[in-house]
Amino acid sequence: MTQYSKSDDAIAQLSEEEFFVTQQSGTERPGTGKLLYNKDPGIYVDIVSGEPLFASGDKYESGCGWPSFTKPIEPAHVQEQEDKSHGMIRTEVRSTHGDSHLGHVFPDGPRDRGGLRYCINSASLRFIHRDEMEAQGYGAYLNQVEG
Repeated sequence: MTQYSKSDDAIAQLSEEEFFVTQQSGTERPGTGKLLYNKDPGIYVDIVSGEPLFASGDKYESGCGWPSFTKPIEPAHVQEQEDKSHGMIRTEVRSTHGDSHLGHVFPDGPRDRGGLRYCINSASLRFIHRDEMEAQGYGAYLNQVEG
């Protein structure tokens, strides 16, 4: 099993926006994320730790301006905590091993798929195409990605 962790090297390689989002709990501007319209088969991993977070089959178009998913690919890799910033109460989503801010989860997702909407910043994610998953050490998740 691969060990996932936060490292100074990984953080040093982040772009300014990636650092702002993952390390300072920032938010990218809606509609600007590089993965918003990605429809390729594969998985989305934490840009800092590499831990698997979401599968392409659980991604859907919510219209909110950020990539949206119905559930995590590996629930143990996603932590939820109360966020009272910006004058509202929301549920923040962070990666377990990387401790990266990913986004928020809301109860307004597709009812037939569990009812949740994981609203995630593209800047917190790295996409690994299905064809590259085995070579990059994510072969165990191939059965969770559509062919």
